Amino acid sequence: MPYRTPDERFEDLPDFPYAPNYVTVGEDLRMHYVDEGEGAPVLCLHGEPTWAYLYRHLIPPLAAEHRVVVPDFIGFGRSDKWTAVEDYSFARHYETLYAFVEALDLTDVTLVVQDWGGLLGLAYAARQPERIARLVVLNTFLPTGEEEPSPAFRRWRRFVEAAAPDLPIGTIVRRGLADPARLSDAEQAAYEAPFPTSESKAGAVAWPLLVPTTPDAPGADAMRETRARLAEWSKPALVLFAPEDPILGGARDFFLDLLPTARAQPDLTVDDAGHFLPDEQGPTIARHVLEFVARTA
Repeated sequence: MPYRTPDERFEDLPDFPYAPNYVTVGEDLRMHYVDEGEGAPVLCLHGEPTWAYLYRHLIPPLAAEHRVVVPDFIGFGRSDKWTAVEDYSFARHYETLYAFVEALDLTDVTLVVQDWGGLLGLAYAARQPERIARLVVLNTFLPTGEEEPSPAFRRWRRFVEAAAPDLPIGTIVRRGLADPARLSDAEQAAYEAPFPTSESKAGAVAWPLLVPTTPDAPGADAMRETRARLAEWSKPALVLFAPEDPILGGARDFFLDLLPTARAQPDLTVDDAGHFLPDEQGPTIARHVLEFVARTA
């Protein structure tokens, strides 16, 4: 049986007053999402080891003009969680994301991705372009195992291996910010809310270990196919990176070169932010997203 975080863990979280919504995906798994506003949807996909709370500062300004949908991947947030690291795979995550978008029948989507949200979300967009109107690519990558992992990623992966199974989720988020002092103790606790036990953290442990680091690793073929398809992407794409991110900040030029339409957009960066840039500069990112949608409508 999957683990389901008790509802009381999510009471009175700072800046997160949103009623929960659920859809059944995969093997009778309950997947949670925030659903606010009306209009063409903006779908925001979180990464490691966060959940929908990462986008709390984007939701109000985006929802003033659009429908904003922010799911928790299986293993994160209020969604059900497999309790063994080996239960997680790129394929299973992709299948649940596919089922989620199908269940909500989302079309004309502005897709916003960060970290693992990019590995999965860009793979989805490359294979289901008829549902996607435009891409907003925040700090992420498409690892195929051919490139040498950065020293920062190698340190991160060793840390996860050493800390498993009880990752310090809130501490990880705080240390991933350009200014850790921006995150209050209550906000740090909100990031920890979905993960009260070691078994509930299996998904957070799994993601760093699932990043392909050799060409024959599971998921590497999917990343190569995603790159090949995105190299022919013809719809608008905005690459919006925080260069201060030591793990993924250097991938900005990779996406500017990969996506044929990316350099048609203004040359923008998210300054004074680290790996979890939606947390630190949410209103700025929201403004850039709204302007991008308006000029590419």
